[in-house]
Order: sequence, then structure tokens, then C-alpha cells
Amino acid sequence: MRRNGMNKEHKHPAGETTPAEPNTVPRVGSFRFWFATRRWEWSEEVYRMHGYTPGSVVPTTELLLSHKHPDDRDDVAARIARSVDLGESFSSRHRFIDTAGQVHQVMVVADRLYDDAGAVIGTGGFYIDLTETLAESERETLSAALPDVIEHRAVIEQAKGVLMRMYRVNAEQAFKILSWRSQETNTKLRDLAAQLIAELVTLPEAQPQTLTAFDHLLLTAHTRIPRLPR
Repeated sequence: MRRNGMNKEHKHPAGETTPAEPNTVPRVGSFRFWFATRRWEWSEEVYRMHGYTPGSVVPTTELLLSHKHPDDRDDVAARIARSVDLGESFSSRHRFIDTAGQVHQVMVVADRLYDDAGAVIGTGGFYIDLTETLAESERETLSAALPDVIEHRAVIEQAKGVLMRMYRVNAEQAFKILSWRSQETNTKLRDLAAQLIAELVTLPEAQPQTLTAFDHLLLTAHTRIPRLPR
């Protein structure tokens, strides 16, 4: 792995940049990628993760790959090509370098996009920045969830273990991912964890289909949790 001197050699196409302060860099942002036109759409958060003012550059595959860590770039390029060729979602865990030269550890979780006829036309999902320690807002969220975590520790630990295995992340990162989905979908942490564990039996055994199917499960599990009558 190359470390020293890497940032000085890394250059990007012209675009207005926003030097990132550690506490202002978004933790999660969304994207879409349309297969037929090879067109990317980034949320404002993904622009800022990369160091750009939203809308100041047009996100393209070339721009995206130019930001990837040299040791991860070929793998990401292969995953994008596979998405286009096979109509699969673009998911990955890799490093990218923002315009200020900072290295980000990110996980990309995505699902397929369909047209009205049910044909796969693209992929969309989320960039999750696992680089920094928890922001204050995240700490408050986790603190609020703590009683629920303690009461239902077993199933939450199981779900964390699955996330650690699937995405090759540590325990803290796995809990951050689970907590993010809980907050994003307004679903209780314990219910989301239980649904993930309950549906593991539906996943295919062969890789990489397993990871693709798990991405779908992670992004949609909240929709299948039985709702108690009001």
C-alpha cells in the first residue's frame, strides 16, 4: 500500500472545492447511476465528501475513479463495469481521496433501480463514510438508543456480527451502520436487527450474489417489519 507522497500526486479536473473541516464532512450521502447513459447523480453530501461545492462539477465515472485510492481503483472500476454488464447494484468498500488530499474509508451500499416495466435501468444507494470517529449528533443518537440496546443486546449483537462479516468492518462501524438505518427509516434498532437476522435464510449462498442480496436486505428490511395497530 502506498502512503507517503500519494496526496501530492493526486489531481482532479477543475471544479470549485470546499476544503473539509473534520466536523462538517457528511457521514452519509446518496447517489444514482444510470446504466444506459452512464450518468451519475450525487447528493449534496457526496459532493462535499469529495471536497466539491454541490453542482460545481459533473460526476462521471472518470471523475469518480480519479478520486479512488490507487490500491483500490482497479477493483472499483471492475465493480462498476460488472454493474453495467450484469445489471447489478454497485456496492463496494474502498478508499477515496478528496480534493484536500484526505483519505476516506467508505462503504457503498446500493440496490437496483427499475423502470415502470420492471427492467433494471441503474443502481442507487448510499456512501457511508467510516473514516472519522462518531460526530456529536451521532453520539446523541446512540445514547438515546442505549436502553433499547441493553434490553435487546443479543439480537443487536447478532446483527452487528453479520454486518462485520458481510462488509469487513469493525464492531463500532457495524453499530454505526445499523444505527444509521434505524434513524434513517424511523425504525427501532431492535426491530431492524431482528428483521435482518430473520431474513438471512433468504440470501443466496454464492458470492458475490450474497453481498448484493444483503445490500438489498439492509436497505429494505424496515418495510417488512410488522406494524402494531395503533
